[in-house]
Amino acid sequence: MLADLTRVTITTKKSIHAKKFAKLVFDDGTILDGDGFGYSTTVFGEIVFNTGMVGYTEALTDPSYSGQILTLTYPLVGNYGVPDPSIVDEDGIPKFFESSKIQARGLVVHELSLTASHWNLSMTLDEWMYNEKIPGISGIDTRELTKKLRTSGVMMAALVVSDSEIDVDEIKKQLESAPHYDSEQFMDDVSTKEEKIYGDDENTVVVIDTGAKHAILRNVRDIGYKVVLLPWNTTYEKIMSYNPKGIVLSSGPGDPQKCPDTIDVVKKLIQDNVPTLGICLGAQIIGIAGNTETYKLKYGHRGQNKPCVNLENNQVYVTSQNHGYGIKPESLDKSDFNLWFTNADDKTVEGIKHKTKNCIAVQFHPEAAPGPYDCKFVFEELKQLMEKN
Repeated sequence: MLADLTRVTITTKKSIHAKKFAKLVFDDGTILDGDGFGYSTTVFGEIVFNTGMVGYTEALTDPSYSGQILTLTYPLVGNYGVPDPSIVDEDGIPKFFESSKIQARGLVVHELSLTASHWNLSMTLDEWMYNEKIPGISGIDTRELTKKLRTSGVMMAALVVSDSEIDVDEIKKQLESAPHYDSEQFMDDVSTKEEKIYGDDENTVVVIDTGAKHAILRNVRDIGYKVVLLPWNTTYEKIMSYNPKGIVLSSGPGDPQKCPDTIDVVKKLIQDNVPTLGICLGAQIIGIAGNTETYKLKYGHRGQNKPCVNLENNQVYVTSQNHGYGIKPESLDKSDFNLWFTNADDKTVEGIKHKTKNCIAVQFHPEAAPGPYDCKFVFEELKQLMEKN
């Protein structure tokens, strides 16, 4: 007899907010025409590219993209739609989204799939973006756009989606006066305003929210700790009032130098030897607290296929990344840190370990979401520091 087979219904939906007027205007004068989708509006931001093949739902909700217009290099986007945002895990953490909203200001793709089909489908990409008031443009040669950004570096741009013809001259004037990405303050937008607690385990890990992804919270829960999520500028005394076994400095957007309160707190955490892990922006903040210097990369690292070498065992790991700033390699010599990971492509700093204290940091995203799970062991490294301590 044949075993009973459970039939899975594959939901299919058609795009309903597409085929609008759209233009992409760069601050160097370049103008690209395309088809608009999502919400009809004008946004300004730093335009960047991500080389990932999947994961647009997670990428768009990653707070590290706050203030940016995201270009996806994979040629077809939207074919599997978007899942239900209300679905959460047993701790109340959303399962398929990395924050409570779309964080990128706009989306640039080569081709938008006008039909979405997936067993977990709730809505189409353009429908989701319309609901969140985010514009998108398709029909763009994203390969040529990526080459442009790699050659010239990231730049400011305007993305316009409209139901009628677009006045380019007016958009150029608005772009000239728009706030530059490097001058913007992001923490008050991306950080939690109050404490949030996930789980009821006896031991606590405090996550300092400088733009934390939900996957960071999930991974701390996976190693057996209660999570207390706190605002980016929480005082040292308030943090220690939770009697944490360890601290996680989260990923997030923008220049680490714009988080002086967090840097001062981390100096005290290091001094008191509190087990601490920094991720992405958190790694840069930890580095500054330990006397390294940071700088802005020409076009950043954004994708799911970035090779990093663990110098302790010469093992190469494929990592997920999303950052535009990094630690200056030459500044490590006079700092409190040793180099832990390095980027196999360009030799940038990808991980550091404190020379004498229980403090580690990685520039990549060990929590993935989206991306490979090769580096989840970094959370186990934190656990070992906490148990040793």
